[in-house]
Amino acid sequence: MLRNRHNVIKQSVLRNENFSPPISGRERTNYLKISTTKNLLGRAGERFMLFGVLTHTQDGKLCLRDLEGMVVLDISHTTPSEGFFTDGCFVLVEGDYTDEETLNVIVIGHPPCERRSSAKSVFGHIDFLGKGATTLLEEEKYQERLAEFEPSPNFLVLSDLWLDHPRTLDGLRRVLDGCVEHDFIPFAFIFCGNFSTRKVDVNTTEGQAQYGDLFEALAELLLSYEPIISASHFLFVPGPLDPWGTPMLPRPPLPPPFTSRFRSKMPPNRAHFVANPCRIKFFGQEIVVMRSELMEKMMASLVGVKPDLEGAMDTKRYLVQTIVDQCHLSPLPISVQPINWALDHTLRLYPMPTTLILADSYERFELTYEGCHVFNPGNFVGNEFGFSTYFPNTGRSEASSIERVDEDD
Repeated sequence: MLRNRHNVIKQSVLRNENFSPPISGRERTNYLKISTTKNLLGRAGERFMLFGVLTHTQDGKLCLRDLEGMVVLDISHTTPSEGFFTDGCFVLVEGDYTDEETLNVIVIGHPPCERRSSAKSVFGHIDFLGKGATTLLEEEKYQERLAEFEPSPNFLVLSDLWLDHPRTLDGLRRVLDGCVEHDFIPFAFIFCGNFSTRKVDVNTTEGQAQYGDLFEALAELLLSYEPIISASHFLFVPGPLDPWGTPMLPRPPLPPPFTSRFRSKMPPNRAHFVANPCRIKFFGQEIVVMRSELMEKMMASLVGVKPDLEGAMDTKRYLVQTIVDQCHLSPLPISVQPINWALDHTLRLYPMPTTLILADSYERFELTYEGCHVFNPGNFVGNEFGFSTYFPNTGRSEASSIERVDEDD
């Protein structure tokens, strides 16, 4: 698993102009040469740049491991860097090799990411999603067709849709009222879990019935909006507390026994219970949806390298930068985030997606990094009913909210 991730990232790094050897006849005479841990032997006092994965030795020392070996890192004099660094992250380090067989790191950083257009120009003939390969030219034509739609299709994204919370259905009703009132019918609603404020004991008949009741109430609400139910699709992405509640990624879709009553009430082919993460291919765009507490796990797993933070926006930007640069949705140690190794490819972000939805209970944000638009819709139920709308024709999102009205106001 790590070997495959290593190879995917390294081949994109070596295509970067700063790391690729100059072609004969070109004016550029120098470049950043990546060495390997094997080449360190017997060369104390020399400076090297290495690429590998951060990990720890059995006695707790931070080290870098590549395909040829490992070296202990001394990061006591490393300057603060952009991004988050955890066990399991692939990094570039530059430092001096010592007689103690340690690399005194001067600079550490994430590998430069490869824009979607660059990756597609190299691998445009490869079908990464199993839905048909599309070239850059074909994607441009899809975008032109998308611009012709009037009104333009959009996706409405809600996260932590707690169906057992007394205010959730009221808030959703107000959102749907606004859609109908303004003739703003989304192409799809993306509902992300958790769908309950607490973990339901689905191993009991009572727990299964309780969970089914929640979705049946949601179906009754949706069916009362005929303009929406006849035109929109509804995607359900499970959260950490939803059945079966396994901590392993990717998470399977919500099991049919808990959603059968909901499905029976909905029109055919309108409700889609998908895995977490899931991918949507829409007019040549690749939209990745992930529901996880990534910010919390990332901050709790930092190694000794201090991020150069100046404010809350830097925290969000560094999260996005780390995920995209790592070409993976979970650049964390297995002990923090278990992964089904056989399905690790479903977590990869290579080529870079068009849009990445990181649904997280952390405060919402939207930003664009190296051409990839990333946003977090935030928690739906709070001081206000918050959600985000994604517009494929512009490739941008917009955060919205409806002020909550208390019953005793």
